[in-house]
Formats: sequence, structure tokens, C-alpha cells
Amino acid sequence: MSTTVYRSRSRTLRNRLLVAAGVVLLIVVGWLLGRSSASPAPAKSAPVVSSSPSPSAEPSPSAEPSPVPTGGVDAYQPLQVEDAAEVSGLEMQDTEDEGGGRNAGWINNGDFLRFDDVNFGASPPASVNVRVATDTDKTGRIEIRIDSKDSPPVATLTTSRTGGWQNWITQTTDMAPVTGLHTVYVTFGNAVPDDFLNVNWLRFKQPS
Repeated sequence: MSTTVYRSRSRTLRNRLLVAAGVVLLIVVGWLLGRSSASPAPAKSAPVVSSSPSPSAEPSPSAEPSPVPTGGVDAYQPLQVEDAAEVSGLEMQDTEDEGGGRNAGWINNGDFLRFDDVNFGASPPASVNVRVATDTDKTGRIEIRIDSKDSPPVATLTTSRTGGWQNWITQTTDMAPVTGLHTVYVTFGNAVPDDFLNVNWLRFKQPS
């Protein structure tokens, strides 16, 4: 009878120790898990920002000036009347002026010459030279117009007698600024409906 009681008490004590050990183990495991969850997460590395522009970024606007038109006829070389794209009213004749060629003659009120694609470039002329000859005392006008024969003149030259229809002189007049590529009209006018002038060439001049 005493042996059975002893074994029952021993088993009960052993069971209590096992339960206590299990409780202690659970407490230790819980503490370890809590410590692990409370540890700070490793810091993320900061993103790297490139100082070079994105390939898709558009370039900044250029500060370069507008390109100067190219081609056409150089306004600062003589424009020979025989090279005009259109003539109206006047007639051409062989000239006795230096250099030869032909001049426009029998010029009267309302006649005109047209020169296409005359290039003044980026710097405007200050004046225009016109090679003229006349043997009449009747004064007249040579007018330079841009892009239309009815546009306001940018230069007006008043003609006077030179001493003969083939006695050539160069007359000069100031003009308003013009740049770029244009059609140039040379129009003629006088108060008396009669021939009053011969013209060989004209040439625009930049400031010296």
C-alpha cells in the first residue's frame, strides 16, 4: 500500500516539474520573439540622383539669332537692267557706257523694271546708286519699291540732265532700311508724258 502511494506522489511531482518547465520555456520563447520584432529594420539606402539630364528631356531653347537668308541675287553688286525678270514700257538698246552691254531707254511715266530674289542680307543698305543718262531738261523720278510696284518707295531719286542720252553719270540717294530676300521694283515717273531717261544699272550700298 505504501509503495503505490509513493509512486503516485513521484509521478505527480514529475508532472508538475514538466508543466513548470514548459511554462518557463514558453516565457523564454515569447521574450525572444518579442525582442526580435522590436529590433529596428535595416535602413534603406538613399536613391541615387543623376546629375545628367534625362534622355527624354528637351534641350533648352537656343540663343542663336535667326539664320540669314542665302541665295538669290547679291544686292551689293550691280543689278544690270538687261537681267531684269520683267520690263514694262521701256526698250533695251546697246549702251556706250563703260563695260558695254545694254541699257534701258525711252523711259517714260509708269514704266518699271522688276528684279527677283534680291538678297540684302542681315545688314541694310544706306543708299542706292543708279547709272543714268538723259538729254532733256524735264525732271523725273526713279523710285525703288519692295515686293510690289505699288508699295511705298524706300528710295526716290530725282533725275536731271547729264548732257546726252549716252553721257553716263552715277546718281545716289538715301534709302530706308531693307534686309532679307525681296523682289525689287524700279518704277519711273514724270509730270510730262515724254521719254526722259536712260538707265544702265543700279547698286545698293551699305554704310562705309
